[in-house]
Amino acid sequence: FFTSIPNSARLATCLMHLGQHQAAVDAARKANATRTWKEVNASCVEAQEFRLAQICALYIIVNPDELEELISGYEQFGHFEEVISVMEAGLNLDRAHMGIFTELGVLYSKYKEQKLMEHLKLFWSRLNIRKMLRACEDNAQWSELTFLYLHYDEFDNAATAMIAHPTEAWDHSKFKDTISKVTNTEIFYKAIEFYLAQQPLLLNDLMSVMSQRVDHVRVVSQLRKAQHMPLAKAYLLATQPQNIKEVNDALFELYVKEEDHEALAAGVVEYTNFDAVEMAQMCEKHQLLQFRRIGAMLYRISKKWTQSVALSKKDKVWEEAISTTAESGDCALAEDLLSFFVGEKLSACFSATLYTCYPLLRPDVVLELSWRNGLTDFAMPFMVQTMREMSGQLEGLLDKERKREEAVIAEKKKAEEALASGYNGMDYAAADPNSMVVYGAGMGGGMGMQPGYGMPQQYGYQ
Repeated sequence: FFTSIPNSARLATCLMHLGQHQAAVDAARKANATRTWKEVNASCVEAQEFRLAQICALYIIVNPDELEELISGYEQFGHFEEVISVMEAGLNLDRAHMGIFTELGVLYSKYKEQKLMEHLKLFWSRLNIRKMLRACEDNAQWSELTFLYLHYDEFDNAATAMIAHPTEAWDHSKFKDTISKVTNTEIFYKAIEFYLAQQPLLLNDLMSVMSQRVDHVRVVSQLRKAQHMPLAKAYLLATQPQNIKEVNDALFELYVKEEDHEALAAGVVEYTNFDAVEMAQMCEKHQLLQFRRIGAMLYRISKKWTQSVALSKKDKVWEEAISTTAESGDCALAEDLLSFFVGEKLSACFSATLYTCYPLLRPDVVLELSWRNGLTDFAMPFMVQTMREMSGQLEGLLDKERKREEAVIAEKKKAEEALASGYNGMDYAAADPNSMVVYGAGMGGGMGMQPGYGMPQQYGYQ
């Protein structure tokens, strides 16, 4: 009846119920309706006619909205291999779309994990990555999940996934490349913690990538807390040119532990931003003389003169003790050192101190010490120089006094000459009017005689 109408859709349904699946497929092909294809496909799957079911499915999967229902029809009967075969065949269709590639990836994730990575590498650009990410996460496929994160430019999530699942997802070169692109800087410190626990020997290589973006103070604190500072020595050396206090302190402590006195001596001179007193105290108790000398030098740099001299005296480094005392400018410290050398019967050092600390020593103290201890010969150059300076100073004072007296005499003489020149040829017009002699004063209008007339005329002030 349906053949004579003709109604291919109904005919396909009828043949399907009659169990004539091949004829039903042919009728569905003539009808070419999605609904018909779905009905025939479902019947073929139920009857396990998978070849015919695949023919029907290839006409269905070109419609994205029908994919999930089609796959569910296979899955409910447990025909996983068959539905995967259908989706693999659909990849070659001219009308293949993103849904086919995505759903095949999901099926691989569920039922054929060994083929998932290959599929992702080939078709990652044609996948719905967000849906694929959910599938990989649900099925604990961490390597594939990381791969998708990287191609989806979610570098923060990729790094976090590798840290959380190192056995499946971590690779050092890939992690280095990823960590350089993350935006959340907190991941840096999680990465450091992860490497300290899992891959400590690769930590310096990782830090070479992150060093421009991390907080070095926080990194040093993290390394101290983990007690793994020696592992990061290469990183500390690379960071030291920035002259950060915490980095310098950490590196100098490593030098002390490693007994590398040459590196420590060079470092404390070149990089000055560190706790010099704390480092000096650490070196002061070291068993090696070289470190104790560095400790004395650090005390000297910090102007802790007493501690520096005491440490030099303890180690019998007389030259440094004398030079530090001279640099301090402290008279009491110089005299104490001089008394120490006298007590230790170090005559040569006594003489050297007199020469080096000459401006700081009082002659009476030196004279008394040398006289009481039989060191007059050693003190004689000091006393000769002192007497020479004293005589020079005395001569200077006498000369200054003589010049002052000569200046006073010269000034007095000049004043007398100026006074004398006022009576001889003095220019009255230019003189003070009050100092001029007024003649005829008191003279009357008559012929009376001027007072003093006939007597010698007198000059000057009346």
